Formats: sequence, C-alpha cells, structure tokens
Amino acid sequence: MALERTGNGYLVDPTIWSMKVMQEMANEDEMDLTDSMVSQIIAAREYFAENSSVPPIRTFAKVVGIDKKILFKEWLTGPMKPITKYGGLPQPTGCV
Repeated sequence: MALERTGNGYLVDPTIWSMKVMQEMANEDEMDLTDSMVSQIIAAREYFAENSSVPPIRTFAKVVGIDKKILFKEWLTGPMKPITKYGGLPQPTGCV
C-alpha cells in the first residue's frame, strides 16, 4: 500500500500516523531508522503534542539530550525535516 504523501514526502493525512506508517515511509525512502532515530521521532511527537509546534533544532537537542552536531551526523542532513516527516508532523519552517 503506497501512502499518500506530499511532494516533500510528508503525509497528506497526518492523522493516519502510526509506528507502522513511520516504518513504511522509511522503507519507501530506503531509510534505515535506528532505535535512536525512532526515540527522537517519538520525542518530537511528544513535544508537538505539548507545544503545538515543531521544536527548533537547538531546543530539540536539549529535549533529547543529544548534541546538535551528533544529530546532524546521525541523520546525515538537517535532522528536523526527516524527524518531522517520519513522525507525521508538519514540515518545519526556518533554519532546521
């Protein structure tokens, strides 16, 4: 089953998000999510639920207790875009 996604790979209907959907999206993108990445995605979802916004990278690094440089290295890119994409969250704006 192909998921309905935007041109940037985000879910068209974020309400369908689940751990299974997250894994399916990662598989479609040929992305291997580590346990650390999954826990970061869950942390971002929790932050979003409490604050109704996607955290900026500096704030997020403090929330998960991981140095920002390590997050960039782990994700091989700006970490907030894949974290929010696989987390079924809105695409972040600004410098991420």
